[in-house]
Amino acid sequence: MYIKKAEQKDLRDLAEAAAACFPAGEAESEERIAGRLAVYPDCFWIGRDDFHELVCFAAGPVTKERDLSDGMYADPSVHDPDGDWQMIFSLCTMPQYRRQGNATLLLQRVISAAEEAGRKGIVLTCKSEKVPFYEKFGFVNEGISESKHGGATWYQMRLSFDENYYLERMFQISDDPEENTRSMEETIWNMMC
Repeated sequence: MYIKKAEQKDLRDLAEAAAACFPAGEAESEERIAGRLAVYPDCFWIGRDDFHELVCFAAGPVTKERDLSDGMYADPSVHDPDGDWQMIFSLCTMPQYRRQGNATLLLQRVISAAEEAGRKGIVLTCKSEKVPFYEKFGFVNEGISESKHGGATWYQMRLSFDENYYLERMFQISDDPEENTRSMEETIWNMMC
């Protein structure tokens, strides 16, 4: 899979993917996606396979607001290129490409882009069954969101690029906490000697 920024020519594929990935009340219309793509094209990442078929996409504005609100979905002008927080409205993988690591690769790209842009972090909302997926990347579950988008219950997740984030990344080499502790102790010992 290769990842690139979306362009207007990708609009139909994005709309079809949204319809395939989300229930009708949650999926964004082609018109709404077009409005967002016109305002913040640099915040649309798409993954395509070797045959150029859409595999997955992620999108959302950058804002100075700390929390994701329902009003942001309808108003692309909330995007502020100098904002602190990268919001993710959608992380969508086409059904035939799920459970192959594609969403992981795409989310890692979004995280890297937000870090490189000097953001404070990333905010998204997800359903309860997706919370563990985002926690693997360091997102913290802040509880039930005020969002009522599509009539669903959403959990706000935040990945803050703070000191703890960088320390965890520096020392985490495994899912085994004991191995991570040994690694941290060894690194600190080597720094002191």
